[in-house]
Amino acid sequence: MPTLFRLNALQRSLALGALFSSFSGINTVYAADAAVKGGTLVYLEQQAHTNLYPPAGGFYPNGGILNQITDKLTWQNPKTLQVEPWIAESWTTNADKTEYTFKLRPGVTFSDGTPLDASAVAKNFDTYGLGNKENRLPVSEVINNYQRSEVIDPLTVKFYFKKPSPGFLQGTATIGSGLVSLSTLARSFDALGDARHIIGSGPFVVKDEKLGREVDLVARKDYNWGPKNLSQQGAANLDGIKIIVTPEDSVRIGALLAGQADVIRQVQAYDEKQATDQNFPIYAAPTRGINDSISFRPDNPLVADIKVRQALLHATNSRQVVDTLFSPNYPQATSVVAKSAAGYVDLSDKLKYDPQRARQLLDDAGWKAGNDGIRQKQGQRLALNVYESLPQPQNKEVLQLIAQQWKQVGVSLTVKAGDAGSKTLDSLDPEKTPLNVTEVGRADPDVIKSQFYPLNRDALLQKGGSSDKVKNFRDDQLNQLLVDISAAVDPQQRLQLAGDAQRYLLDNAYVIPIFEEPQVFAAAPYLKGINFEAVGRPSFYGAWLDKK
Repeated sequence: MPTLFRLNALQRSLALGALFSSFSGINTVYAADAAVKGGTLVYLEQQAHTNLYPPAGGFYPNGGILNQITDKLTWQNPKTLQVEPWIAESWTTNADKTEYTFKLRPGVTFSDGTPLDASAVAKNFDTYGLGNKENRLPVSEVINNYQRSEVIDPLTVKFYFKKPSPGFLQGTATIGSGLVSLSTLARSFDALGDARHIIGSGPFVVKDEKLGREVDLVARKDYNWGPKNLSQQGAANLDGIKIIVTPEDSVRIGALLAGQADVIRQVQAYDEKQATDQNFPIYAAPTRGINDSISFRPDNPLVADIKVRQALLHATNSRQVVDTLFSPNYPQATSVVAKSAAGYVDLSDKLKYDPQRARQLLDDAGWKAGNDGIRQKQGQRLALNVYESLPQPQNKEVLQLIAQQWKQVGVSLTVKAGDAGSKTLDSLDPEKTPLNVTEVGRADPDVIKSQFYPLNRDALLQKGGSSDKVKNFRDDQLNQLLVDISAAVDPQQRLQLAGDAQRYLLDNAYVIPIFEEPQVFAAAPYLKGINFEAVGRPSFYGAWLDKK
């Protein structure tokens, strides 16, 4: 069985994507001096974490904690995007990618003292790959076609898949595959909302939590198994990390500039200049996945007609959105996925702002302007609503600007509050939410399946997916494309399928990409050694405070 350390076509594409990320505005701090040991890092987070079951780590406040307290089988180098050893020292696979065997590092333990051995790894991936109905632990979106594990010996574990799963190796490096103790996996999903219940093997350990307000991490002094290709080895430099939930943008940036915080996440574009003017570096870490977009729910009669969706796509001026609200760290979208994503295809020709064409398409679809300028058909107004997405930067302002653009072609868009109590249930009902805001990061072509497949994030709300409110809509041609991406063994074919899926999504006007979304951080000049994993979550393992 050949090893997977060779640079194949997919990895070359990922490496090319890494090159594109150099245009994202990210600054990397390299420590010129010897690291200073000690000190507690104060980190201001925009939102509270929701759940720390690792497959829930896609929500950035969740992932920001999990990235400090868990390790992964493998490490995806954020510069080259190659998958490198971590807890797994080496691995092999069969030709059709239905079997993977990993050799583990000896001597690794969870923070409760139990071994991180082949049995523990097997239990982690059996849970992530199959779920646990009794504990309501869902299947991970980064694992496809999982069948079972086999413990070969205490340091060797083998995984079997029902169909080819070429994305599994990269999946072992994602935040959703953080390794946790058996006691953690024995808890219910709801219990894992408490950070103190997460026992990982990472360089930091949860010491305390004030629910919804603060999480305190302390360094694990015996930690000695970070990725071997990192310059940082052994225990973390910091004594600890204090994560404080600070929803107000102005409070976060103000606290940083006043010396009351060391690093903050979600720096709004309009705040970047006041940070850089005072020599506080900005880090715009790329997410390398699905762009910040509006996705339709075609089961809703108002957007069931492709002509209506196409009209709204061409009524959207994403260039105006980017130029009005954002900095150069937020490139205008030119496809469903970012330029730095695997399999990216430039489809900007399909995304042209053309209000005249939009009006003609709405005319052709039978929607005629009413007395108030909003189009009507058979007594019904073309009036849509969308919920603001709180995790996305300036999302309310983005949607309000798009509402102005759509009004110019006779379509009403009402933006609802992102913290509305009805949002969760309404978002599962296409009658109440004809469209929604979507974005997800992952440096692998499987990210397209994660976003749109009905058994994953189900962005389009398909029949048989996450909602029982869907009456008719299901696109089996799209779903087959998504499954084919996840199962294509040949790297070039997989990239081609990723391109086909992007074209299909835009040809059917299922999604309107707006901009490439980075994770934007600002830090004090004395914070050194901060790094970001492949899709923008911070790593404070090698960070240190140089306050001399």
